[in-house]
Amino acid sequence: MKPQDTLARLKRFQVDERRRRVQQIESMVAEFSRIAQELDREVALEEQRAGIFDQAHFAYPTYARAARTRRDNLVRSAEDLRAQLDEARRNLDEAIAELGKAQGYDHRDREQDKVPEPSPDMPETFQRLRAARA
Repeated sequence: MKPQDTLARLKRFQVDERRRRVQQIESMVAEFSRIAQELDREVALEEQRAGIFDQAHFAYPTYARAARTRRDNLVRSAEDLRAQLDEARRNLDEAIAELGKAQGYDHRDREQDKVPEPSPDMPETFQRLRAARA
């Protein structure tokens, strides 16, 4: 295996890994957002059931307070993950660019390795040398 083939395989692996990382972060952000929305609904239902909507009220439902805290933590985590997602996407773009370069090197080397077809105007000696190389 040529070094260029090894380099291209390595770059493809890096692209695949970074693509998986982006997908993983996207799914985590989506899951956190979904759970936060569910907690919002539960808080609203609990406040409605208790009839108390003021968080400073002494009788504000404990479950609603805990759910709000959990929701806030999830929202913060999702925001942090979005920052990581931006970084992961930049890394993926860089890896794709590097893969393109590696594949370009590989394509260029393959073109250089090709031996031209003999033409009628080629000297006979060159045709024999070319046939010996092939």
